[in-house]
Amino acid sequence: MLPVLMFPQFDPVLIHFGPLAIRWYALAYIAGIVLGIQLLKTLVTWAPRAATREMADDFLVWVTLGVVLGGRTGYVLFYQPEFFLTHPLHIFEVWQGGMSFHGGALGVILALFLFTQRFGLNFLAFSDRVTVCVPIGLGFGRLANFINGELWGRYADPSLPWAMIFPGTDGIPRHPSQIYEALTEGLLLFLVLFTAARRKSLREHPGFLAGLFLAGYGCARIFCECFREPDAFLGYFPFGVTMGQILSIPMILAGIGLMTWAMKHKPYAGIANAE
Repeated sequence: MLPVLMFPQFDPVLIHFGPLAIRWYALAYIAGIVLGIQLLKTLVTWAPRAATREMADDFLVWVTLGVVLGGRTGYVLFYQPEFFLTHPLHIFEVWQGGMSFHGGALGVILALFLFTQRFGLNFLAFSDRVTVCVPIGLGFGRLANFINGELWGRYADPSLPWAMIFPGTDGIPRHPSQIYEALTEGLLLFLVLFTAARRKSLREHPGFLAGLFLAGYGCARIFCECFREPDAFLGYFPFGVTMGQILSIPMILAGIGLMTWAMKHKPYAGIANAE
């Protein structure tokens, strides 16, 4: 048997402060949101302006609540509703992992709607700039999944140079699917969105970048699910599809529809007094 990589035994806790601990998982969310907000403060000022830098700063609290509450609620409802129904206190143990991107996305959409209504902003124009920043958090999150040694991949040919044996498995080499997701849902999707966002002709059509994100993420997730081991409590659905792939199909359709709709409408002029 050819030698394969062994999973490096990372400590999921970065720093201990007595009974308190800072976990890589939590740090990934914090870093993604904070760095995303810093980029958002620049993006919203690109013509046509979607908001002010101060408004982008204010959105920090809103998006944090949307990500955490939506992500956890989505995981509870989409993945393990029976378990959490009988163990309701476990719902609040977010430090143990268990966040759904699709639930988090719905939470952020709700936060965007409430925020733009509160400050009188164009919902789609502001959402466009926000979605360009989202892959930053996705990439950090997948790296945290890798550090935690969770959400590993399916069986891989031992001759694959990066095939890896993860702890808590059957000792058979697997795909490091968390890294695949970090590179596609994170880095690649960010580069595509940022490149598109630099074109004023696309920024002038609110909804196009958000639609591109939805379609792009859906495609990346479906691809990565081909290498990721499905959750043991769900397994495979008919025709070998996974829950992640099922939830991604509506995202792709919605993204294509939103991009088409956006390009058919007249250019957006931006907000006044955005200095």
